[in-house]
Amino acid sequence: QVQVVEWGGGSVQAGGSLRLSCTTSGYTPCIGWFRQTPGKEREGVARLVIRDGATAYADSVKGRFAVWADSAKNIVYLQMNSLKPEDAGMYSCASTRSVCGLVGQFYTDWGRGTQVTVST
Repeated sequence: QVQVVEWGGGSVQAGGSLRLSCTTSGYTPCIGWFRQTPGKEREGVARLVIRDGATAYADSVKGRFAVWADSAKNIVYLQMNSLKPEDAGMYSCASTRSVCGLVGQFYTDWGRGTQVTVST
């Protein structure tokens, strides 16, 4: 089990950018980023395989979001560009030693989340 902490959320106008950050208390082979808004199911938006940097993205964010790790700093970043109002939500970072995908049920350790608001 690792502790997960994410930060970097905030308010931005549509078309703007935000960069979220995530760190863990120990090594994790896979980090996923998820978002949730009231009334909607949690959505996996990106995941990163730490060992080889392999990434995967939800179709809704492809070409706009990027995830990568700075191993020296033990931080995984989620760069979000061209933000849309529908990107708003609580973004959480999570760790797994199981299936490294965009399905939240395989993730065992979760951060508390950071809120992203996108205004028109």
